[in-house]
Amino acid sequence: MKRKIKWGIIGIIIIGISFGLYKIGNPPRQTEFVSDSQPITFQVTNETIVNTVEVKGKSLYEQETLIYAPYGSEVKQWAVEDGQQVKKGDILFNLDQTAVQNDILQMEAVLRKGKLEAELNDYLNQLNDESAAMESTEEARKKVLVEREITRLSKDVNEVTASIQAKELQQKKKMLNESSFRSPATGIFLFDNPNKRPRALTVNDYIGKVVDLNKLQFIALVGEQDVFRIKAGMPVKVKMNAMKELNLSGKVLKVSKFAKTGTDQNNLNQAAQFEVVIVLEPNEYLIAGLSLSGAIETERKENAISVPSIAIIREKDKHFVMLDTGNGQYERKEIKIGLETPEQTEVLEGLKPGDQVVLQ
Repeated sequence: MKRKIKWGIIGIIIIGISFGLYKIGNPPRQTEFVSDSQPITFQVTNETIVNTVEVKGKSLYEQETLIYAPYGSEVKQWAVEDGQQVKKGDILFNLDQTAVQNDILQMEAVLRKGKLEAELNDYLNQLNDESAAMESTEEARKKVLVEREITRLSKDVNEVTASIQAKELQQKKKMLNESSFRSPATGIFLFDNPNKRPRALTVNDYIGKVVDLNKLQFIALVGEQDVFRIKAGMPVKVKMNAMKELNLSGKVLKVSKFAKTGTDQNNLNQAAQFEVVIVLEPNEYLIAGLSLSGAIETERKENAISVPSIAIIREKDKHFVMLDTGNGQYERKEIKIGLETPEQTEVLEGLKPGDQVVLQ
């Protein structure tokens, strides 16, 4: 009896081990799920496709009139404050005239003296000619000819000297007229150093500038891969970093034909950068020194047959889409494309508005 129980237990153990090995060698199959998700479908439409070049840069005043001292002198009066609105012709400052007036009097005296001396010499030469006419010897006639030539040369030199002195006198008189210095332009006057207005000036000292706040430029840099796409007159949509919701507009004024200094010389691995000047339309929030970004419109195609660029299959120099032919059937269709942007692509041949293409 005990022997039967013992063999029964051994049999149960053998069966259990066999079942375990079977389960290990034959794991249960995973349940298969069939996805019922639909492919993404796009409709072929007529759109306006625009290609742009993105740029960044700073705003600068388009028109800045620099102010320099007309001559060296003490400043008798400043008639303008930093940041003050001025009109063309308004007095900015008054300079002391004393030194210039003295120079003018002295130059006028020198010119007058030279003129009197020339008249006296002419009179003396006339007397010498009359006296020489009475002489009959050959030697006397030669002497008269030599003196006459010396007199002519001296007169020429004196005339040249007098002409130079007359120009210098005119320059001094011009300086005297500028002693009450008037603004050469309309705008806002800005001192070079608003915290220290000079009491005395030397000739050509830089004082400040008059800027036109209504005329600003957007100075941007573009790489060599984009510089040839940009032309003067192209419209630009501009954004201000400080006020991103504000929409500004401008137009390309010019594109530099030379790389900006330092961008292609110091580092041979650094791509060259070219300056683009964009004229901005007036806006009450625009001032110089702002960080701006812009989209220069380089190409535009109105009413173009268009599909999303993501739906196009590209194989070497050929382009395809998966055309929805209906009833869940799709056809691989070759197309010819035109203007491309990251979002939309123009279709020249192979599709028509209303067609459906799918992304698989």
